[in-house]
Amino acid sequence: MANIKEIRNKIISITNTKKITKAMEMVAISKMRKTEERMRLGRPYSRILKNVIHHALQGSLEYKHSYLENRKNKCVGIIIVSTDRGLCGSLNTNLFKKVLFQIQSLEKNNISCQLILFGLKSLSVFKLYGNSIISTMCNIGENPDLSKLIGHIKIFLEKYQDKEIDKIFIAYNKFYNKMSQHPIVAQLLPLSSEENTSFTKKIKWDYLYEPESKLILDTLFDRYIESQVYQSILENIASEQAARMIAMKTATDNSNNCIKELQLVYNKIRQSNITQELTEIIAGSSALSEN
Repeated sequence: MANIKEIRNKIISITNTKKITKAMEMVAISKMRKTEERMRLGRPYSRILKNVIHHALQGSLEYKHSYLENRKNKCVGIIIVSTDRGLCGSLNTNLFKKVLFQIQSLEKNNISCQLILFGLKSLSVFKLYGNSIISTMCNIGENPDLSKLIGHIKIFLEKYQDKEIDKIFIAYNKFYNKMSQHPIVAQLLPLSSEENTSFTKKIKWDYLYEPESKLILDTLFDRYIESQVYQSILENIASEQAARMIAMKTATDNSNNCIKELQLVYNKIRQSNITQELTEIIAGSSALSEN
């Protein structure tokens, strides 16, 4: 049976760990409220811009942008959004599994992959797999700066326009609620019109543009891609804080259970030692009385 001193030290150690996990849980709750609010504020702009794009694609555009071209896939670009820190459960693991499965499926069809990585955890994983990493950005923080992200995004957009890349995906964790975050791999380019029953493709129509369709659509498409990437990063940051809150709460609960179990063992050993000491005293007293 374990030494009573060892058990006491274990209880003290787990108690100290519990204090840390509880503090981290409270910090995650505070950050999650801010990141969730920032993420929800960004959704309307991203959604409306997406609706405008798909509304325009329902018509017959006179100006055919390269973002609308469907090509034979020879090379695919994937933007992977992960966290910079750990201690957030299986959030990154589930995302990486989904991305690696897609990369393996593409490579089986002789389609190469190029990666842009946001977050330190994605860099530590994908640099081991020998994939072509075009650009990386770490230490994004809870309030990412879009101006710093645009440079990385433009690398893929230029490669797509030069036909070095035929498709672009973005992989991130989508925030549904505090208890639910799921990995998503969504296609960014080429743009495709979603099914919409309010429009009919039998009628050919287009917008009237001022000053010209090329300038407006080029700007609109670029803003759309930037907004989708930025919103995906906000979704991932909110998911990170929610997942960390859950992970730290689970760790705190597990610490409480361990302390209770160790306390029971400690009391049993202590009671056993007291009983043994009493038995020895009684036996010694009986021996002295006989003498």
